[in-house]
Amino acid sequence: MTTDSPLSRRAFLGSATAAVAAAPFLLGETQAAASSLTVNDRSLPSVLSVIPRPAMLTPTGGPPFQLTPHTAIVVRHPDPAARQAAEQFAELLRRSTGFPLPVQGEGGSPQAILFAVSDEPTGAEGYRLDVTPGLVAIRATAAAGLHYGAQSLRQLLPPEIESTTVQARPWPIPAVHIVDEPRFVWRGAMLDVARHFFGVTEVKRFIDVIAAYKINRLHLHLSDSQGWRLEIPSWPRLATYGGSTEVDGTPGGYFTQADYQEIVEYAAQRFITVVPELDMPAHVNAALASYPELNEDGVAPALYTGYKGIQVSLAIDKDITYRFAEDVLTTVASLTPGPYLHIGGDEALATAAADYRLFINRIQQIVQTLGKQVVGWEEINTADIASGTHVQYWADVKKARAAVAKGGKLIMSPCKQAYYDQQYNADTPVGLNWAGYTDVQDAYSWDPGSYIADVSETDVLGPEAPLWTENIRTDAEVEFMTLPRMPGLAELGWSPAAGRSWDEYRYRLAAQEPRWTAMGVGYYRSTEVPWQ
Repeated sequence: MTTDSPLSRRAFLGSATAAVAAAPFLLGETQAAASSLTVNDRSLPSVLSVIPRPAMLTPTGGPPFQLTPHTAIVVRHPDPAARQAAEQFAELLRRSTGFPLPVQGEGGSPQAILFAVSDEPTGAEGYRLDVTPGLVAIRATAAAGLHYGAQSLRQLLPPEIESTTVQARPWPIPAVHIVDEPRFVWRGAMLDVARHFFGVTEVKRFIDVIAAYKINRLHLHLSDSQGWRLEIPSWPRLATYGGSTEVDGTPGGYFTQADYQEIVEYAAQRFITVVPELDMPAHVNAALASYPELNEDGVAPALYTGYKGIQVSLAIDKDITYRFAEDVLTTVASLTPGPYLHIGGDEALATAAADYRLFINRIQQIVQTLGKQVVGWEEINTADIASGTHVQYWADVKKARAAVAKGGKLIMSPCKQAYYDQQYNADTPVGLNWAGYTDVQDAYSWDPGSYIADVSETDVLGPEAPLWTENIRTDAEVEFMTLPRMPGLAELGWSPAAGRSWDEYRYRLAAQEPRWTAMGVGYYRSTEVPWQ
């Protein structure tokens, strides 16, 4: 964590709380009363505080499973990634318990946590979780489901399980039966590393936070007018010069290819797919400043360190522009095992409409030749996008509908609910407010599948929360703007729409606070949430 932030972690926690009214608590078919909860009450059972809310959760009423020094983790699943999921979970538990927790192929312990293949189909990411006094069993068709089951199991343990130091205490896991799978295939978080640069350590920390809530896409905004953040060997000045600064004129930075691959691998170990974005043909001043031949007049502009957007464009009618784009996209594709390349395409105000369509069509062909799936902001609908193109909606419902009419699939990032650079309220010390204030209830109280009239849920891939960083400078500020909003978006992407309500959700959200404290991550203490 950067230590020179104007906001300390303690300042994030604030002091304001509010009285909590009685509220029903509904999970699947199980309802429990929360009427006894007060601001200082820590009695909310962990079995009722899981986020995202499982499709079906049933407390079975039996004795809990006790995690002890004799517990083993047993893997009985043919996918090697299943053992990886088990090893990662064991590593998390070892830090706080101090227990050995060996990961093995067969059980030799009277108590075990089992990662096993399911005897019933659970889908690509679904799982079943059963906790009894002698066995915790996570069963899934695919290894991803085992990982997501482990994240739910993690929240059933006491909050101190998140500590990075050994805690001397019992580790009960309540008896429960869960059957769960996600509503949407895309549950995304975007981090803008172009306006202000965040290094490998900071990005990994961000991944740790989002992974705990079953987010499965990390969209990295790698280039903008204020900075180019990825090494491209055939165009070295993009990073060394275009990445040398950032908003405010402070030193920038960039990822070497090894850095980027480290991030991609770290995310993949947490079943998160990295979606790299190289924004074109606008938002390219860092590239234009690095290579004058990419400019229409052949003259490089100065590096830009302001926070507002500026109207610039690649030279659409020059062959070198497409050689540049192909080199960049080919390099990024070779470093990214995931199927996506995000080409940006938004706010191309300095590019003539006909030129814009020509450019997007040609870039789309390059991406398709590389065997990747095109992703772009809603503006790309004006080009001849291929059916199935992933179009990221952010502001204009007409453009989103037009993209769907051409066979596009929508990633839902409505700026009024899902842009986490927007301030919570007028007193928020960082962030912007051009789309309006977005407090925690605002960020939770919308539905990705029905947000745009005349667009079917089948045309929606899922939600994504972008965090732009024009005035977000440190990882402490990233956490402050991300939490407590991100768990809500994760629930919008994962949980069934039926039965979801803010009055119920805010109790589960409040129960996350001791976990964040144990993890050492900061958050905004919204008065909308009945913190413990």
